[in-house]
Amino acid sequence: MPTPAFLFIHPLLGADDSWSGYRAELNAAPAGDALLRQLVESPLTDDFDSRHPWLLPAIAAPHSPYPPGRLDRRAVTVFPANPVAADATALAAQSAALRQGGYGVAQLTAANTPLPTGVWRYLLLTASHARSLPPFTLRGLAARNTLVATDVHTHAERQWCLQNACSLSTGEYLLTRGTAASQADITRLKLLELLALIAQDADTAALEHVFRQESKLSYGLLRLVNSAAMALSRPITSFAQAINLIGRRPLQRWLQLLVYADPNNGHRPNPLLQKAAARGHLLEALALQLQPAPVVENPGDAAFMVGAFSLLDVLLNMPMAEIMRQLPLAEEIVTALTGHSGPLGSLLQAVHAAETRALETSATRLQELGIAPERYLDAQLAALGWAARIHLVDYSSGN
Repeated sequence: MPTPAFLFIHPLLGADDSWSGYRAELNAAPAGDALLRQLVESPLTDDFDSRHPWLLPAIAAPHSPYPPGRLDRRAVTVFPANPVAADATALAAQSAALRQGGYGVAQLTAANTPLPTGVWRYLLLTASHARSLPPFTLRGLAARNTLVATDVHTHAERQWCLQNACSLSTGEYLLTRGTAASQADITRLKLLELLALIAQDADTAALEHVFRQESKLSYGLLRLVNSAAMALSRPITSFAQAINLIGRRPLQRWLQLLVYADPNNGHRPNPLLQKAAARGHLLEALALQLQPAPVVENPGDAAFMVGAFSLLDVLLNMPMAEIMRQLPLAEEIVTALTGHSGPLGSLLQAVHAAETRALETSATRLQELGIAPERYLDAQLAALGWAARIHLVDYSSGN
């Protein structure tokens, strides 16, 4: 049975590490026209920053170019470096029509073809290709086009691209651990302690004891309680009162994401936090669609935890199995995180494959899990839109 087309969306990072655009890719381009139309017409795209571009693949399909729909001027069509001969004429006509209509066009580059001439809104180069070019060549290209670095697999590559005229980049490097062991951060250790207590359904007094030991956590807790979402009717007089006002489930989700925050500024999101948040939301949205279904209490909550915790080994520079020994979690969650086993582990593996651009592998696994391409696209949009807006100080629910 052939693998159907899936559309995969990757955030693009700006120089300040914020999400500054999105790139959509298809594992089977000719069959993906309907998914692209679903994307550009989706009301979920209204939740994204209107200043950010969406880089969409060009398709030599009968009805292309697809209308930009709700994306309007945010839509930028990306043309291949080496189109197959049968598609070249149709793609050239599509590019001309988009330019004439005032819409953005972008060009992929390849190391084995001459660099494109003329002006494109964006040029996409792999990090390895960019590093093979003389610096003056990159500066010349950047003078006429915005450069996007793709396949950025290491932190060193990311820094090099930023220093050499690339304005945007993909974030594969976020999935790699640092080479140097960092000193254990007390706040994160306390966060893991709190999460373990919540997993054990410990009483409020035990949670309050940990908050009393760590000032940054207690400050964040009180700011969360003071957020508009809580609508306080009376002042807070104790940490126990604050914990009870928030509720166990919202508190657990807040802590699961707070562990990724910059320890020097614990309420500011960063790319790794946003990736973990998006994974959690995505897995939660798809958990009830899985075939077979996860054998775990509250599959949605378990799926969110698997996604949110799936990057702890990168964050803490520790083996996942060692981290799991510190948290008394359900076996389904532990095996999903440590061995990618079970339905949740298989879904996590599919998401990881997509993020590393092993698109055909991801599509095959999603098909095996019973996830429809249309459902996966909607779940991605909802997850990325939510993660793009997340602010941990005001985070008080999973919605």
